[in-house]
Amino acid sequence: MNDDTFEPIIGLEIHVELKTASKMFCGCKNDPFFAGAPNIYTCPVCLGLPGALPVPNRRAVEWTVLLGLALGCEIPELSKFDRKNYFYPDLPKGYQISQYDQPLAVNGRLEVNYQRTTNLSAQAGNKQPSERTIRIRRVHLEEDTGKLLHATVDSPTSPSGLRGAGKKVTLIDFNRSGVPLVEIVTEPDIRSAEEAKVFLKKLHQIIRYLDISDADMEKGSMRLEPNVSVRKKENGKRKKTDALPDYKVEVKNINSFRFAERAIDFEIRRHIGLLKQGETPVQETRGWNEGKGETVSQRRKEEADDYRYFPEPDIPPMRFTKNQIAQIKNQIGELPDAKTERFVTQYGLSGYDANILTETRALAGYFEECVRVAQKTKEHDITPKKIANWMINRQIDLDEVMPAAFVERIVAATHQVAIPEEELDRAIADTIAENRKAVSDYREGKEQAVMFLMGQIQRKLKGKGTPDAILAKLKEVLR
Repeated sequence: MNDDTFEPIIGLEIHVELKTASKMFCGCKNDPFFAGAPNIYTCPVCLGLPGALPVPNRRAVEWTVLLGLALGCEIPELSKFDRKNYFYPDLPKGYQISQYDQPLAVNGRLEVNYQRTTNLSAQAGNKQPSERTIRIRRVHLEEDTGKLLHATVDSPTSPSGLRGAGKKVTLIDFNRSGVPLVEIVTEPDIRSAEEAKVFLKKLHQIIRYLDISDADMEKGSMRLEPNVSVRKKENGKRKKTDALPDYKVEVKNINSFRFAERAIDFEIRRHIGLLKQGETPVQETRGWNEGKGETVSQRRKEEADDYRYFPEPDIPPMRFTKNQIAQIKNQIGELPDAKTERFVTQYGLSGYDANILTETRALAGYFEECVRVAQKTKEHDITPKKIANWMINRQIDLDEVMPAAFVERIVAATHQVAIPEEELDRAIADTIAENRKAVSDYREGKEQAVMFLMGQIQRKLKGKGTPDAILAKLKEVLR
């Protein structure tokens, strides 16, 4: 539990690889995760060979603007690329083409709403509603680096002098070098690890709705980097001043929401411990060690001056007209929040059900197609609410079961043999008596527990009764 006399100050940097057909500045295939061998998608440009000239990927630029607009950003009339100079083995040119002072999108915002756990209510498992606006400082475009692979290989001679003995080496795969990489940078507006996790999940959802990236964190196409510091509250309250602590710690390349939450929580506790001892945490870059559940120091954190930024001389500045920006904005479509609100008003769904069904664009589309199919049938009792219940309470393979076939299942189940009310009441009562933990879990807010109880009841009834009627009666008894 964190000390309530201190206030976490958290900003996020999120890197997302775009799924364009080709790389950012050359014509090489953009497919680093499914390449058949290392270094097969390379050319003089992405290998940084002398004399090779970069040509920007227009689609990558437009997709970055699209994401900026979806996040409520302003799109400056003029933008440019810069050289970010540093030496590292996976950066063959000795510099990265990025954006410094004139990014493609600035000054955005993202609203997050969630049930917040407070220190005072954590032990009781209580939640408090929280609405926060997280400002987006910038959305800019750059190229990804190569990938380092640490391995042991056989060598004719080894340190021990034994032929064929394993030797530890670092290999470099340049298939990823030059892949379009968008960076989203927030202002330091986030005040808890829980809030950071909610923000990241919502951003991830928007990126996938826009269909500009798979944002697969296990593969590394979306990487999370929290910047964490802590300051003392004034009289136990948040400071009214915008003054930030004179240090920050960046945790690099985290690949899951849960790891990000755990890393931030660990850093907050570590900083508070140092501050209580009168020490200021060192400004540095750290890595997350999931096995130990802690961060580890990697290097002192660089400042912008250390990179010696200057305008990329081989790429002219980019200018955007209002008409170009409007055309890109028209491609956004309906985003998750708007779709959720529409599902509630148009189909009469609860906010909970609408949130589940709009989790992905594919799931939302499947639901609406099922509704259209049902409306064409004469089965007027197959309502959007009934379709929603079936989709939420059953695992569906969207690629295997067509919407028409799914609606037919609902129709068939609706016409199942009715069951006497006394038999249903008895099955429910017996199931509740036999599964006290599941009942307790459901009453504590774990919705999935009710489906376990449903399964037990249906087993007792041997297929009799409609699922909707059983579920409605079960929830009524559990109130």
